[in-house]
Amino acid sequence: ANPMFVAAALPHTIFPPLFNRYEGGGEFGVHVDNAIRQARGGGAMRIRSDLSATLFLSEPEDYDGGELIIEEMYGSQSIKLPAGDLVLYPSKSLHRVMPVTRGARVSSFMWMQSLIRDDGDREMLFRLDVAIQRVGLEKGPKDQAVIELTGVYHNLLRRWAEV
Repeated sequence: ANPMFVAAALPHTIFPPLFNRYEGGGEFGVHVDNAIRQARGGGAMRIRSDLSATLFLSEPEDYDGGELIIEEMYGSQSIKLPAGDLVLYPSKSLHRVMPVTRGARVSSFMWMQSLIRDDGDREMLFRLDVAIQRVGLEKGPKDQAVIELTGVYHNLLRRWAEV
């Protein structure tokens, strides 16, 4: 239901969320998420994991350590968000959870198959969507530039979407 999430992910299918709790030195080593996620027990649900998401359920002050480290082209990003906040990142990214040295880090994590397979194409659509919204707030939804940019957005989406 969050418009920013939908604009960034353009989700086709969201794999049912899982939950974890790290405490007493618990961590998860550096890895890349599996390309294909399948329901346990060989269930019918199977998706291509384009995006990964972590929803933080513990407040940052309730535990020490436990940062989600995502390796990006320009270096590492350390993420520790308030309860209720979610971080979305390409599943192909190297990432890890640092050891929790005090308290407990509880989170939910999930994967999704996007309508747009390519990260670069998805990022361009996201930036275009955000720009259209900004111009629309300033000039109004009936402004000719907003209408034309919205048309470009939907035509690119039509070209790249896999449904």
